Parts: sequence; C-alpha cells; structure tokens
Amino acid sequence: MDRTDRVIEAFPSIESIEDESLREGVLTAWTTAMADNGIDDLEGIHWYPPMQAALAIPDETLVPHVREVVAAAMGLADVFEGRMALDLERDIVLAGALTHDVSKLYEFDGDEPTEIDEFLGHPHFGIHVAAQAGLPVEVQHAVAAHSPNTAIEPATIEAEIVCRADEVAASAIKLRGVDDLREA
Repeated sequence: MDRTDRVIEAFPSIESIEDESLREGVLTAWTTAMADNGIDDLEGIHWYPPMQAALAIPDETLVPHVREVVAAAMGLADVFEGRMALDLERDIVLAGALTHDVSKLYEFDGDEPTEIDEFLGHPHFGIHVAAQAGLPVEVQHAVAAHSPNTAIEPATIEAEIVCRADEVAASAIKLRGVDDLREA
C-alpha cells in the first residue's frame, strides 16, 4: 500500500471533498509530510507527546484526533449552515480539519521534539506544509488559527469551526488524564 492509500485509509473523509484540487492538496500535504519524515504508517503517530506525558495518557494517537476534529467540524457546519443559513464553504472546513495537525509529523520524532517544534512551535510549520501542497490561503488560515499557539484569530467561519472543533476534541482527550479541564 502506498502513502496515498494509507492517508485515505486513515482519513476516508478526504474523499468527501468535492473540489478535486483541494482533495489533491490535502493528500499531497499528508503524503509529503510522511515522505519528508520517513513515515509509512500514520496509525502510530502520537497526538501531542508533551501533553500526553504530563497527563499520563501515552496511548493517544493523531489519526483518531483528526477524525474527531473532522466529525465535530462537519457537525458544526451542518448546524450553522442549516439553522442560520450561513454561506460557508464545506470543502474548506473539511480540508482545514483534515490538515490542522499535519505539522505534527515534523514537530516530533517519535515522542521527542524536533527543531521545528522548538523554534517554530505548533502549528506554524503546518502553514508551510499546506502552502507547499497548493492548498488555498483559506485552508492555511484555518491551520494557523486553530491553535492558541499562534497570535492569529479565526477570520472566517470556516477557520472558527475548525478551531472550536479542535478545542473540544483536545479537551476530550485531556479528560482522560484529569477530572477537571482546568487542571490540564
């Protein structure tokens, strides 16, 4: 199985992206990140090693987290698109949710932080990965704005949805290590 097939296997929702160039960009972002870091299987990549060590939850992995962010983001898109008749771009929400953590493949070598993590931090390098993959600035913005580690606030409803979906998904993981999220 090649890397493209492994990415689709890990993230089957990629095939739901209607815009072909956007779908190809998401695949390129992940396959390039895998190739650049010598990764053939995404299933063993940890979610966020420093937080996992602090909370004693070593078994959390990235693939389920990304899937949860995708599901939460698309659920939010469904609610607000229907209830408020918001004109949002579902493909941008989906592509942003799928690529929001692609930089983690560069940030950690196993559980050890790399220079990218040390000097750039999460998710700054993800913007570069998304741009190199040909993803539009709206997706790059969702990647940048999803984390409080950047000073970039969501400027679009699509980026806001990805940001909030990631926050809730990360909080759900943290609850495995604490009883009160204020302790995480």
